[in-house]
Amino acid sequence: MVARQKKTRKLRGHVSAGHGRVGKHRKHPGGRGNAGGLLHRRANFDKYHPGYFGKCGMRYFHLTKNKYFCPTINVDKLWTLVSEQTRTHYAKETEKAPVIDVVRAGYYKVLGKGLLPKQAVIVKAKFFSRTAEKKIKDVGGSCVLVA
Repeated sequence: MVARQKKTRKLRGHVSAGHGRVGKHRKHPGGRGNAGGLLHRRANFDKYHPGYFGKCGMRYFHLTKNKYFCPTINVDKLWTLVSEQTRTHYAKETEKAPVIDVVRAGYYKVLGKGLLPKQAVIVKAKFFSRTAEKKIKDVGGSCVLVA
């Protein structure tokens, strides 16, 4: 804001600048920030932030996230990993089935949401959910586990 628009310009000549003579404008009378959460601001913390203080659960020292890294893909998105040309080619040629390597595309687990077209497919992945495995086998495909 520009200096000429500030409140101080209007308050020139008024001794306490709108902060009162008796109470006085002191630096931080209630403490800075969230100070006093267990003392004079306790009512507010109890009412609006229950559970703010204290601990919960167990600690996990040196948590490494790569142990739990498991990107997923649903059954209905499997065919997006290969080209449309591949799909039409194998629709005509029913003796062979295309291999979709899910791990190469950056996914580890195949989940069973959605529908698969009635076309056999070999899917390679680290993990399959029960429903995904059932849907792939129902269309005549197979699930191959990869390490």
